[in-house]
Amino acid sequence: MPHSWRSRAGAHRKWSNDLPSRPGTAGTSLADSVRCPCLSGETYGACCGRYLGETAQAPTAEALMRSRYTAFAAGDPGYLLRTWHPRTRPGTLEPDPGLRWYRLDILAVTAGGPLDTAGTVEFRAYFKDDGGAGSQHELSRFVRVDGRWLYLDGVPDR
Repeated sequence: MPHSWRSRAGAHRKWSNDLPSRPGTAGTSLADSVRCPCLSGETYGACCGRYLGETAQAPTAEALMRSRYTAFAAGDPGYLLRTWHPRTRPGTLEPDPGLRWYRLDILAVTAGGPLDTAGTVEFRAYFKDDGGAGSQHELSRFVRVDGRWLYLDGVPDR
């Protein structure tokens, strides 16, 4: 599995600490009019851009999953850290600009709605790097704290 971002301690978990970057360099900003990287069918500005831009909060666990994937693709470690539960969040993240994430498939969602306090999102994310193409499959857990959804942890496919 590629190691695209590392926590300060250097520990790697397949998806949680391996955060993808967009082609070129990490931290690429996206125009509101481009297609959202989460592949919802909406533009970035109408979809995940409002969450990354902090003008709105993700109303569901799935919306947070999609926005975190978009932050991975756009190279936004600040958003990733802000939406990570403090109990499981790494201190820092470092990008690897050689990895590009290009597709997100949401496979299943359990709970995680506007009135829930917990939920799961199963997904497969596809990447390309110097070694070719691959994918990451994970069941991610989310919790809502003070009305705000946070990523808790995930169980990668082994």
